[in-house]
Amino acid sequence: MADTVTDAPPQVSEAVCQGVLDVSTHTFTQPEKIIKGAGDIPRWEKSQAYGDLIGFILTLNEAVKGKKISDTYPISEPIQKVEGVLATLSGWIDEIPPVDQPQRFGNKAFRDFFTRLQQNCARLLTECLGEKYTPAIDELSVYLLESVGNSTRIDYGTGHELSFVAFLCCLYKIGVLTTADYVATVLRVFERYMELVRKLQKTYRMEPAGSHGVWSLDDYQFIPFIWGSSQLLGHPRIQPKSFPKPEISEHFYKDFMFLGCIKYINEVKTGPFPEHSNQLWNISGVGKWDKVNSGLVKMYKAEVLAKFPVIQHFMFGSLLTLQPVT
Repeated sequence: MADTVTDAPPQVSEAVCQGVLDVSTHTFTQPEKIIKGAGDIPRWEKSQAYGDLIGFILTLNEAVKGKKISDTYPISEPIQKVEGVLATLSGWIDEIPPVDQPQRFGNKAFRDFFTRLQQNCARLLTECLGEKYTPAIDELSVYLLESVGNSTRIDYGTGHELSFVAFLCCLYKIGVLTTADYVATVLRVFERYMELVRKLQKTYRMEPAGSHGVWSLDDYQFIPFIWGSSQLLGHPRIQPKSFPKPEISEHFYKDFMFLGCIKYINEVKTGPFPEHSNQLWNISGVGKWDKVNSGLVKMYKAEVLAKFPVIQHFMFGSLLTLQPVT
């Protein structure tokens, strides 16, 4: 990471999602896995889906620059309704407690949670979005369902996180969310999503998807470090060198997504920070948040989006396609 954080801050893509689709005339499809081997990765990197998702991530990255979660920004009715869906899912976790089992990790009660979501996802989204968006529901449901983890392996990782980003991107593509919702998408909706998946991880002792070891950024997440570092750009007090200190994350986690991630890591891991989170420790040696931010974007492209074990599970439909960018 030390040699990947020296670039200029990432520039915003000119278009997040090219135009808003007419839901009444668009032909929606059931998303499916298309990436079959590592040889398909260059095709993926030149695709419409890749371009739209990177553009979406960078646009929201720019939108939350220097902003706190507690700041004032527009919170539309659609934003509140999506938050309501996540609140419903959080309530289901309370209703489906972990079961007694000999295995320490991967509590099988997660499969009951997953099945409930599978059976109710379309209904939840129809109630959330309204009848106008009925044609899009089946396609959207796949991304929401995929975003909570894998029910067979009872694991969660950056591929599931990417699925939620895809879900949000699709809400923009069909016009549910608009440019006025950029900040709230990150600081309200995605923050609620983070609370949900952490609750899932802790309640059902979910395994990290893939064995990353100490050299990865985090066992489960990546995107909140990107958007969270953008929030900290220009902060007068919090410098990269100070984020590993527990008192910093404890004091500021409610306002800054990056520090919320650090607080969570300190809760679930034991031992010295440089040992259990070596990559993050290295990042704390970078002088400025803009270099941290640009380096994390570069790292995300290389270590998540370019990795076949992650992208093989990504679902392509009519909204996010593997067609080349024209």
